[in-house]
Amino acid sequence: MIYIDPKILERINTWLTPAFDEETQAAIKNSIAHQPKEIQESFYQDLDFGTGGMRGIMGIGTNRINKYTLGKNTQGLSNYLHKSFRGQTIKVAIAYDCRHNSKTLAKVVADVFSANDIQVYLFEDLRPTPELSFTVKHLGCQCGIVLTASHNPPEYNGYKVYWQDGGQLVPPQDRDIINEINSLDYSEIKFHANESLITFIGNEVDEAFINASVKNGSFGTPQNAKDQLNIVFTSLHGTSITTVPETLRRAGYKNVHIVEEQREPNGDFPTVKSPNPEEPEALKLALELADKVNADIVIGTDPDCDRLGVAVRDLDGKMVLLNGNQTMVMMTNFLLKYRKQNNKLKGSEFIGSTIVSTPMMAVLASHYDVIYKEGLTGFKWIAKMIRDFDKLDFIGGGEESFGFMVGDFVRDKDAVTSTLLAIEIAAQAKAKGSSFYKELIQLYVEIGFYKERLISMTKKGIEGAEEIKQMMAEARQNPKIEINGSKVVRVEDYQLSIAKDMVHKKESTIDVPKSNVLIYYTEDGSKIALRPSGTEPKIKFYISVNGHLASTDKFRETEAELESKIDAIVKDMKLN
Repeated sequence: MIYIDPKILERINTWLTPAFDEETQAAIKNSIAHQPKEIQESFYQDLDFGTGGMRGIMGIGTNRINKYTLGKNTQGLSNYLHKSFRGQTIKVAIAYDCRHNSKTLAKVVADVFSANDIQVYLFEDLRPTPELSFTVKHLGCQCGIVLTASHNPPEYNGYKVYWQDGGQLVPPQDRDIINEINSLDYSEIKFHANESLITFIGNEVDEAFINASVKNGSFGTPQNAKDQLNIVFTSLHGTSITTVPETLRRAGYKNVHIVEEQREPNGDFPTVKSPNPEEPEALKLALELADKVNADIVIGTDPDCDRLGVAVRDLDGKMVLLNGNQTMVMMTNFLLKYRKQNNKLKGSEFIGSTIVSTPMMAVLASHYDVIYKEGLTGFKWIAKMIRDFDKLDFIGGGEESFGFMVGDFVRDKDAVTSTLLAIEIAAQAKAKGSSFYKELIQLYVEIGFYKERLISMTKKGIEGAEEIKQMMAEARQNPKIEINGSKVVRVEDYQLSIAKDMVHKKESTIDVPKSNVLIYYTEDGSKIALRPSGTEPKIKFYISVNGHLASTDKFRETEAELESKIDAIVKDMKLN
């Protein structure tokens, strides 16, 4: 006999009513009969907005991405837009990536908006996420949607919501919209489109976005320096192929070798285990091509082109993938140095990052005497900084998960402009007899050598979610007092909004929205953060250590010492 939890069965039965099409009902009945575990996974909860919007496995059910869950979101969002912009003509832009069903689901979303008397600008084909952020402001929209699951496996899709400044939703607005969505019944979704309100967009917006990317990502590199740089680029079967090659061409870079096997957009991502530029395996073909053509730099972007992986030649001439913290500090330092050399630092500038990223960003800000702001994980918080401090000049910012934003013409991580910026850094370094990697080492000498490592543990399904919950509860109930022989001097609990000074036995309030993050700081300067992912079934541990690098010729020795220190922390915390 098949047992299904009565509460879950009640949710399932709701989907066996006339509000749902016959195909959906038939699929549910088949799953009840043949896949009882899967049907419970599909209905045991509602998908919710995480750090990057709503993201999940495609399929039937409340815990899956499908026309009904996205339709309900869009109906609730439509209602909220009408309340927020009474008497105005409401406009929404919609983009989508290369994933299975993205184009179909984008049209469903467009149909629901139009059925609610909202003007829709729908991209005619797949486009990068940063272009959608740009488009919201460019076309004067109140809202924007991207259908994407970023670098998740092929069975995933997602739904990101942007507001009129081009940034993603943040509290309390996201909660207000969720409440609006939750107040709805599925039968209230208006699926019948008003086609007269749907306008397809494409080349004209592309032109504006690419030109803006070239303008914001170019920093006076001489043409002969551009001509000397040898570049390999891969779109990893994603959307960046529509904009990055043309952006580089217009910026004057001619020696761009594209990984042809990965040029074609494909939601199966057939040449990689995961289309994630954080993982060296994803860039294997690009690195092989780099050795064939003797490239100086390799860049790969994720499917929706908001994150980038950068590989450069190390001191031995071998291609190595930099981590997100390394590319972030290099890009930030380049922007700050450029401003300083051109007398454009006036005292009102700021850079931004996140609580789980490298502490080196704060040190950089101090080095250049600019303001440093830090927010929760996710670029929506950096976009919020720009909105909240509109009298300040945002230079750039990023996070450890391979995302960066140059200026504020796009209000989300942007792999198009960031790709150009990384290439500008490499070209200028090579022209003066240096390299991207050597410049990074020199930066460590100047302001301190920071070394980070990310450890992710995947815990899938209902049991996995409960296990992650218990791991965080255990960490809170029995906090570390010592890590790798170094006393814990400060503990920050972002869920309780409390920071504890363990030395002076004092507590203070953390003045940011609540988030399920716990951070330890030790006496020797190490930082260890624990955080469940908001978009994947993972719990993540972010480890940062640092030391003094006396000179560039001491790099290997000092790096080995820092790596050994991280290994010891991993062992002490039983993370291996």
